[in-house]
Amino acid sequence: MTFLRPVAMVKVGLLGLKSDRPAILSALHDLGAVQVEPIRKEALAELEAEPGGEAHRKVAEELLRFRTLKNALPPRPPAPIGFASLEELLAGAAAVRIDAEVTELKREEDRLLTERKQLVDTSELLSRHQYCTVPLEQLRAKSVLAFFGEAPAEGFAPLQREISAIAETAFSSHPEGKSVRFVVAVPTANADAVSRIAQQAGVKLAPVPDLKGRIAEELPRLAARLLEVDRRLGELRAGLADIARVNYSLVAAIEEALAIENRKFETYSRMASGHEVFAVDGWIPQRSVPALEQLLTRVAADRALLYPIPTSEEAPTLIENPRGIRRFEFFIRFYAIPKSNEFDPTWIFALAFPIFFGFMLGDWGYGLVILLVSLWMIAGFPGGGRLPHFITSLPKLIMSPPAMRTLAWTLLPGCVIAIGLGVYFNELFGFQLPYTAFAVPQRSVGKLLVIAGYIGLVMVVVGFALGALLAYYQHHPKLVLMRIGGILFAIGVAFAGLTVIHAGGINGHSPTLLAFIGVSLAGLACMFVAEGGRALLGLIEVVSHILSYTRLVGILLASVILASVIDMESWTATHNGTILGLVAGLVMLIFGQVFVLILAVFEPGIQGARLIFVEQFSKFYEGNGRPFLPFRSSRTFTTAAPSPASAPVR
Repeated sequence: MTFLRPVAMVKVGLLGLKSDRPAILSALHDLGAVQVEPIRKEALAELEAEPGGEAHRKVAEELLRFRTLKNALPPRPPAPIGFASLEELLAGAAAVRIDAEVTELKREEDRLLTERKQLVDTSELLSRHQYCTVPLEQLRAKSVLAFFGEAPAEGFAPLQREISAIAETAFSSHPEGKSVRFVVAVPTANADAVSRIAQQAGVKLAPVPDLKGRIAEELPRLAARLLEVDRRLGELRAGLADIARVNYSLVAAIEEALAIENRKFETYSRMASGHEVFAVDGWIPQRSVPALEQLLTRVAADRALLYPIPTSEEAPTLIENPRGIRRFEFFIRFYAIPKSNEFDPTWIFALAFPIFFGFMLGDWGYGLVILLVSLWMIAGFPGGGRLPHFITSLPKLIMSPPAMRTLAWTLLPGCVIAIGLGVYFNELFGFQLPYTAFAVPQRSVGKLLVIAGYIGLVMVVVGFALGALLAYYQHHPKLVLMRIGGILFAIGVAFAGLTVIHAGGINGHSPTLLAFIGVSLAGLACMFVAEGGRALLGLIEVVSHILSYTRLVGILLASVILASVIDMESWTATHNGTILGLVAGLVMLIFGQVFVLILAVFEPGIQGARLIFVEQFSKFYEGNGRPFLPFRSSRTFTTAAPSPASAPVR
């Protein structure tokens, strides 16, 4: 775990014997700590790139075969299996001879599933048009096509006239509530034109099925065939289940092992090799170098050489934070992953965002509701299947359920803060309860604005301080001076303004005021020395970013006023002495509070993130790093070959 910094990375090169390459690659894979990089040009000057060859082709072919088998068989609980070598793996794959049986069963199952869908669709179509008593074979001829359709009652007559105007047609219709079901027969030459007319009218036409008898006769036949198809499908699935009971664990293990071996062969394109040796380059966390050295010693004795590669390349980024803080990486990755030589701002976001969210929410009723909904999301949406479909499907259009659960975790501390502040401020869905348990039962806007200003000052100063440290590490002295000037100017201007506010006006002889003016002028001088005339833009940015934090109070008051107005209007409507007023007031209260609740999630969330991303991150954070992607694979059905590899890094 690191604090405010990505994990330190180093680039290393590995030189070994080709005879040891399978064992070394397996060790690198199971260690899971090395990101394999394309080999350097210097190495290619002495060595050559090498394809996987015949072994790679064989592995790829077997992988395709076993992936098909695995997908065809019903899954079973994993029972991990290990393979000591590639030869043992390929021998195990060759011994599996269930392809023909599985393919035959699966092909018949797919055919019957297609037929079943056709049977169900045809049965539903005929059930809606039982008014048609003509034998279906009479509706099908070489020169005539017949269609079933359903149109709104008010639109059927215009549709019938328009179709009849272009061709000789035969209509049979049956009113059904607010719609009309019909069958229409048209000449084959006019079928496309009729379909276009129906489509323009929003009516879907379905061809009359290729059946002979009347609908009343065909429906029982379709039902009987459907039962027969379902019976046979049950037999086929039972057969596949019997095969899976014996073979699934082995098939899944071989498929997973082949996928891992295939990935190893794919790394050959990034390596270089000679007649007896091979070379590979990669990035690795600095802390994992001793484990890799120890592993290579045990796998290849003294036949492998690991050495550092001096480079000015940008290293990949590996972020590691404690579990609670790690959940807020969701926001950082959404914004931009840090570069390896930048600060990791996850801690800052994890500490500041809940405070901003809770401050802007400031109502313990809304905070409690959002807290309970978040806990429901974390629990996996129990009982969600009984909710209306549009309520459960709309959030999934925005983000996936795992992302929603991550977001819910990040809202929990903000909800707790909102509940505490709501109790302190005596705010419950815009109502005030009759208690005076605290010294400040009502908000003081002036004090809240001062608090918001202090928060803004701290955030801006911390951003400049981190920016100055980063510039120092990266050897940019002018940028260091610019950031220090920003700190001095921000502190000087902020406290000079507070001094004027407390004094009730400007007192040119106040030593405190003069001192803070001096601090701001010193900061101004530093900024001008560093960037010249462009520093003026920096001055405006400093002031505007500090003042931008007053939106914490603005959004808080806006939500309070909106909730209070809804409560007041609802109360007025329900007390006008009529049933209609009572109903209107309750509807206004419910829908109004739901609207405010939705705003209470989005506005504090969006504006809280914006205050961090724009007003603070802009002082020190650039992002656009490349993620660390180690050479490894997850294992479910296989076990790693015995090796001294340590646990993979996250």
